Amino acid sequence: MFFTELNNLQCKTYLIADIDAKVAAIIDPVDSNIDRYIGVLAYHNLKLEFVADTHTHADHRSACSAVRKLTGCQVMMHEFSPQPSVDNYFKDGAELMVGSIKVKVLHTPGHTPDSVSFYVNEDRVLTGDVMLIQGTGRADFAGGDAGHQYDAITTQLFTLPKETLVFPAHDYRGNTESTIAIEKATNPRIAGKTRDEYIEIMANLNLPLPERIQEVLQINQSELDDDRIKFPLFAELNNVLQMDAELVKNRMDTGTENTVVIDVRQEHELKGELGHIKNARNVPVADIPNSLGMLELIKDKEIILICRSGIRSTTAAAILKGLGFSDVKNMKGGMLNWVNLGYPIERD
Repeated sequence: MFFTELNNLQCKTYLIADIDAKVAAIIDPVDSNIDRYIGVLAYHNLKLEFVADTHTHADHRSACSAVRKLTGCQVMMHEFSPQPSVDNYFKDGAELMVGSIKVKVLHTPGHTPDSVSFYVNEDRVLTGDVMLIQGTGRADFAGGDAGHQYDAITTQLFTLPKETLVFPAHDYRGNTESTIAIEKATNPRIAGKTRDEYIEIMANLNLPLPERIQEVLQINQSELDDDRIKFPLFAELNNVLQMDAELVKNRMDTGTENTVVIDVRQEHELKGELGHIKNARNVPVADIPNSLGMLELIKDKEIILICRSGIRSTTAAAILKGLGFSDVKNMKGGMLNWVNLGYPIERD
């Protein structure tokens, strides 16, 4: 196995390659370094099989979609990812192959709902931002949960062989790697802490938000790059009313004329594995500026917004509320939850 970090910056991007098979994968690519990634692949005569992010990043723009356009590789993400342009979604325990190299997916939420770690070659783990070297990633972003993060670290990461090498997605102290044994014994954020103690610590960090966070999330969550739409602030996202799928289904079953369901995914997603809800209108997030005329006609109705996991639709709901729509709700958990509950879908 050929394994290396590509950025030499605080943000880490990792290349996993089987030199004999001439194939590779790139984890957490950053849009400012695309030329370097393409150059390394060309130098080693490697075909890029897939790119993947360990989570939806808030501090830099992901290069996954851009790299796919240049190389023809697949974009792979956890099933809770809000990113619309994903070729294959994976779940906890999935095994990806890079030539003869096994990459096992560990769902490690807490920093974000879609956060994963990659257990590579049974000797190293790429932990994303859920666990750093002598630290842990923050849990105060939308969808973050310190309790889930504690559980993920203690049950998914700390149970790996103690000699497992640890490679995080960020480091701010000049570290490059650690081991599970070292982090389990000495990581000051979590070592020896109870779950309640860890939650208390994380609740009192009071960290500043990353620079350009609204711009970055707008691209990474929805691929929305339109100056006509102001991406909502965190407070605005948190104020969106979340509606359980059971209540949405009840609204649809009663057929009330005062409720409109809008699916904000891209058109191709409606024909995919999750399908769509019967009679739901399709207005992708990126098309909201061009659909304001139609939306104005239903401004006095209850509007329920839906997407894959509930993240893009929360953004769309906050956007509409900012445009003066008063009765806007989001379906919590999106189509993933709807399908898991066994509710009917269509794919036409």
